[in-house]
Amino acid sequence: MQTTARSSASAPSSPLPSSTSPPPPQRVAFLSLHRRDLLLLPAALSLQLAPSAAAPAPAAARGLFRMPPAALANRYFLVRAGESVYEGQGLLRTNPVAKTSVDNGLSPVGLRQTARAALELQRLGACEDDCWIWPSITQRAYQAAEIIAAANGINRSRIVPEYSFLDARGLGAFEGKSLDTLPEVYASDNISPDMKPPPISDGTPNESVADVFVRVTQLMSILETQYSGETVVIVSPDSDNLSILQAGLIGLDLLRHSSLFFKPGEVRPVDPSSIPEYKQPASAVFKCTNPPSCK
Repeated sequence: MQTTARSSASAPSSPLPSSTSPPPPQRVAFLSLHRRDLLLLPAALSLQLAPSAAAPAPAAARGLFRMPPAALANRYFLVRAGESVYEGQGLLRTNPVAKTSVDNGLSPVGLRQTARAALELQRLGACEDDCWIWPSITQRAYQAAEIIAAANGINRSRIVPEYSFLDARGLGAFEGKSLDTLPEVYASDNISPDMKPPPISDGTPNESVADVFVRVTQLMSILETQYSGETVVIVSPDSDNLSILQAGLIGLDLLRHSSLFFKPGEVRPVDPSSIPEYKQPASAVFKCTNPPSCK
């Protein structure tokens, strides 16, 4: 018994079981990446590593066009197409349904007026280094664009037809009346730019000066966004598109746009020096006492 006890005492004691089990080995989790994610990874890394650039001021962003503009990215020439057959008959025709009709095309007098306009653009050097010609699709305006292109050696591929923003101003109930009634329209314009001609049921729009102002501002926004450092010749079938556009550009009160009336076949360059440096408030409030020089 003693021998057994001694041998038991001399035997190495077995290690006691630990009260806590060892932690399981850690597993590495792999992200599930698609091939598209791998392709986009270099670009994402370059964006993270690149120094952050300050965002441009909203007012300086291209396409946010306001009247009068802070500056113009292009050079512009405003051209009214020559007399139409309807105008030669002494009639007002502004219904867009008839804008591509033969009678809305150039009369013999209008052809001569447009030829002189084309030569005037040549004299002014408008298309010396090439140019873009933006006419309304109204028959006389597009015909005028083709004459201008031919006289100035411009490829017809640089004629860009405008389908709505350069439509002749819709004169409502004055449709079909004598050209001699046009001063009545301008008398209303002098009261408020929001006054519309009386409506008519044949579908002819009755547009106020403010309505046309929205259209031509949208046109300029497109041109200033699409081009830079180019020359653009804008060809309108009537005067109001151009007089309202020029009034907006130079900051003239829109009530007085008719003082900038364009005769058939008249050419007028947009002079950047006539755009006022003072641009607040907007053009509808800015006063000009000596149009078109309003600096």
